[in-house]
Formats: sequence, C-alpha cells, structure tokens
Amino acid sequence: MAVLAEAAARPAPARVGRRVVAAAIIAGWLALWLILRGTHTLPLGTADLTPLHRRFNEINDAIGASRNTNPVFLYFFNEIRLVIDNLVTFIQALISQPSFGRPVPAVGWLGVVAVVGYASWAFGNVRVAAPAVAGFVFFGLQGLWEESMDTLALTVAAVLVALLIGIPLGVWAGLSDRVNRLATPVLDFMQTMPTFVYLAPLTLFFLIGPASATIATLIFATPPAVRLTAHAIRSVPGTTVEAAESLGSTRRQTLTKVLLPMSKRTIVLGVNQTIMAALSMVTIAALIDAPGLGKTVVKALQTLDVGVAFNAGLAIVVMAIVLDRVTTAASVRVENARRARGRSSRWRRPLLFAGGALTAVCVWLSHTYVWAAQFPDGIGVGSAIASTADSATEWSQSSLSGVTNGVRDLLTTLLLNPFEELLTGSPWWLVGAVVVGLGAVLGGWRAGVTAAVCTALIVATGLWQDSMTTLASTMVATVIVMAVGVAVGVWMGRSAMADRLVRPVLDAAQTMPSFVYLVPFLALFGASRFTAIVAAIVYAAPVTIKIIADGVRAVPPTTVEAATAAGSSTWQIIAKVQLPMSRSALSLATNQGLIYVLSMVVVGGLVGAGALGYDVVAGFSQGQLYGKGLAAGLAIVLLGVMFDRITQAAAHRAARAPSGR
Repeated sequence: MAVLAEAAARPAPARVGRRVVAAAIIAGWLALWLILRGTHTLPLGTADLTPLHRRFNEINDAIGASRNTNPVFLYFFNEIRLVIDNLVTFIQALISQPSFGRPVPAVGWLGVVAVVGYASWAFGNVRVAAPAVAGFVFFGLQGLWEESMDTLALTVAAVLVALLIGIPLGVWAGLSDRVNRLATPVLDFMQTMPTFVYLAPLTLFFLIGPASATIATLIFATPPAVRLTAHAIRSVPGTTVEAAESLGSTRRQTLTKVLLPMSKRTIVLGVNQTIMAALSMVTIAALIDAPGLGKTVVKALQTLDVGVAFNAGLAIVVMAIVLDRVTTAASVRVENARRARGRSSRWRRPLLFAGGALTAVCVWLSHTYVWAAQFPDGIGVGSAIASTADSATEWSQSSLSGVTNGVRDLLTTLLLNPFEELLTGSPWWLVGAVVVGLGAVLGGWRAGVTAAVCTALIVATGLWQDSMTTLASTMVATVIVMAVGVAVGVWMGRSAMADRLVRPVLDAAQTMPSFVYLVPFLALFGASRFTAIVAAIVYAAPVTIKIIADGVRAVPPTTVEAATAAGSSTWQIIAKVQLPMSRSALSLATNQGLIYVLSMVVVGGLVGAGALGYDVVAGFSQGQLYGKGLAAGLAIVLLGVMFDRITQAAAHRAARAPSGR
C-alpha cells in the first residue's frame, strides 16, 4: 500500500506540447537541408512541359475540335454559354454598347446616373444618393464611361444569376440540416480557391469571352448569398416559428410570412457581399477577355503604365464604394422604415413618385438626345489623373528609392530569400514530410492526411519548384500580416476609440478588389515579387486585424480586472491573459490571412511575382502553355485546401483545448 501511495503521490510525467514537437520537426528539417540541399528538387524550366501538361493541351485541342459536334457541348455547355451571353449582351445594349441599330446605348449616361441616384435615395437617403451620383459622373469625367458600364453590366448579369441560384439554395439549407451539412464543405471549398483558379477550367468549356467571365463571376459570388440566406433563416427564433405553426400556418405560409420577412436584412446583406465578390471577380476575369475596367488595368499592368492603371483602378474603387453603400443602406432600410413614424413617412410615397417621374424623364432624354446619351469628351480628368500618377511614380522612384529599395532588400534578404532557398532547395520528399508532420501536430491526423494527399498531387502537377516559390512568398507575407494583425488588433480590442477610428478604414479596404492593390505598390517598388508580397500584406491585413480585435474584445472584463488587481502590467495582461484566451481567434485569423495572401500572391503574377501566378497568366496568353497554366491553377487549389484544412483544424483544437497542448 505504501508503494502504491508513493506512486500516486509522484507527479505524472509532463506531456510534450505541440509547440515542442513542431519546433523539433523544423529543427530536423534545417539539419537535413544542410546535408541534402539541391537534390531531388524537381526543377522545371519556364517553357518546359511535363506529360500531364501535354495531356491537358491535348484535351483542350480535342474539346475545341468537337465543340460544335459533341452532344454534351451542343445541348448543355453551348446552351448555357448562349443564355449567359445573351443576358450580358442585353444589359450591355441597355447601358454601355451601341445597340438596336443606334450609335449609342438604349439608355445614355444621364439616364443611368438618374436611375442610380433614384435607387440610392429610395434604398437609403440623400447622403447615400449624392455620393452615388457623383461617383457615376466621375466615371465619365475620367473618360471611362463605357468601360465602367461594361464592368457594371457583367457584374449585374452575374449577380442576377447568382441570386437566382443562391437565395433558393440558402433557404433550402436554412430549412434542412441535411442540405446544410452537404452544402457547407462545398461552399468552404469554393471560397477557399483563389479567384485565378476559376478562370482556366471555365475557358475549357465556355471559351474565352464575356460569357466565361460572367460564369466564373457568378460561381465565385454565389457562396455568400447561400451562406447568409441560410444563416438568416436559421437565426429566426424557434418560438416565433412554433407560434405561427400553432396558429395553423402551412409550411409555405411560415416561409413567406414569417421566415423570409424576418430574414430580410441579413439576406440583403448577402446581396451586398455577392455584389462585392462579383465586382472583384469581374476585374480579374479581364484575363479571359472580359470587357470593362479590368481589361484596362491588366493592359496597363502588363506595360507598366502606372498612370492608366491608377486611373482605371480608381474607377473600380469608386464603383465598389458606391455599390457597397447602396446595398448596405438597403440592408438597414427595413429597420429605418419601421422606426420612421410621422411626417417623413407620410411624405415619402409622394416624393418617391415625383423622383420616379423625374428619373423617367432623364431616361427618355438619354434615349432621345445625343448630348444626354454620350458623355461629353474633352474634359480630361482621366488624363490629368494618369499624368499626376505618373509624376508621383517618377518622384517616388527617384526620391524614395533609397527607402523603398532598402525595405525591399532588407525583407528579401532576411526573410524571403532564406525561406525560398529552404523550400526550393530541400528535397521534395523532405518538404512533404515536414508539411505532413506539422499538419498532423497542429491540426490532427485528418489535417496530416489532407497535407499528404495535397503534397503528392502538387508533385504530380510537375510544378513543385513554382509551388514552393509561391509557398515561400505566401508564408513570408502571412508572418508579416499576423505581426501587423496582432499589433493593431490588440490595440483595437483594448481601446474603443481606436476601434471606432480604424474599423471604418478596414471596412473600406475590404470593399476594394484585389487588382487595385497592385497599382500603388507597382509605382513604389516596380515589377517584382516583392510588389506582390506587399500588396498581399495590405490586402489580407484588414480581415486579420478585425478577427484578432474581436477575439481580444471577447475576453471577459472580469478576467482582465482580476489580472490588473493582481498587479499585472499592461504587457503582462496582453501576453499572459488576452492573447492566450484569444487563441481560437488567432488561429482563425491565420487561416483567413493565409487564404487572402495566397489569392493576392498569385494575382501578383501580373507584376513580376513569377511562380504559379505567372504560369496561369502565361497559360491564357500562350496556347502551348495552356496545360501548364491549368496545372498551375490546380496547384494553387491544392495549396489553398492544404492551408485551409490545417489552420481550420488548428483553430478548432485551440478552441477545444484552453491549455494549448
């Protein structure tokens, strides 16, 4: 008994923490890299093709040869393309392109501006309508009216189809647990994939052009509509539904009279997110010949014409802000109308009628008179903006080159080059083993299996070194994003004033399409992989900061007060209380930061980032490299899935295990 008692009193052996195991894996990797570097790295030249790439080229050629004879294309893909193409052409005929035997669109600039102003006022108020009208007039002053309307036409077409599909699916997922379980992993996968990845496979079936661009856009933009609609339906209190059913409401009546009306605000928020996603994708889809502002930006980036790129990028930003403000105002309209009682609500209907009549007059004028149809030329605001941007670029490159080159060289030498050398110089099997080991340690055995499968498939694509180069840029950018996210997020989480000051800036930054971030950094750093990394950092930082700030703010105030009463300093409270209790938020921020960074790094292929992004772009522009571009898109998907699974599993583990082991 004494022996048993002594054994029971003896402390249990300490468990080895996951951090220690991860550190041991990395240390072993470094040791083996010193011995084995340069062997089994699977290099591939820029113009070289593997058998898989050639097979993809053959499939592309075979599909092109049988497009007009194969029944699958004749009666399915070609019909879908025809319907989407007709929809896009019809909207373009209304607002952007000469049509119906006329040298101008059916509705000219004055009519479009009037409709936008009226809709903005009807859904919001004068404070929403005035900037909307000013924004659309600004497109014309820039000399980009037709390009802006082409972008708007593709966005509207994609959003209409996305909502026709997404809202019914969202309602179904909200009503059925089984459908929700089936839809969630599909939506996760769709939102994990970077925007580039949608383009190459769709051109295989729908050719290059506006139809493929619109289809890619609606696929990318549908998940927010499904998710937020399902969330809205599920958020309606169960007692309300039970009360309606107890009064004899049928399933259809409960849906139309209770669930949908009470979900209206969140569903409209889903429309907002769908529009923002569509606008972002439409600009990227310029790579497959989508008309509009995106094509102007792509051409300018390819020729390093910063002034033209800035002018068109500014128009994209203005359009994003206008569409975001209008749809956000629409999402709160129900509550505002419910609270509005008295004179303003009594006068609203006559004012709406008068505004509608004035809008109809403007539309008629724009259809009848050339001055109201074609935006006046010769104002030159766009050329002035481009000239100013070019001058600013020249000044920054001459006056700030010491600073910008110093920052670029410092980060490249200390972070990017060593990590890239570690990844590209290690044997492929060693990197694969390290990734699988870290995935299993951080996310569990399922994450490890996912990492193993993804690693094997990346090897099979024949683009191992390009994938490792992209991975190096992504990891370096993510480390910096997390450092910025923790610093600013903790500040916002601890200070209500800081949150009020910074959050609107972050919200505005999240409305901008990824393309736009490349332009200012191209002016500062020139065409290089560093430009893509800095753009990725700025693109991913807002979402990361907001998640960390919300996590820090969610720490119970009583816990912070207890630590303060115990004599902890501010730094100790942050490092020992708030950050450890925000581990799940930190893991989620890492997940989102990685996905956003990966998306932007591959877009950086347009400004000299090389690697997988360049492979995708080259596949669109050079027919013989199409198969290689398709394989690069697959490699990007595999990296995204691997990142997502590991970091999500790590986030779940952090939420379940407060000890962090």
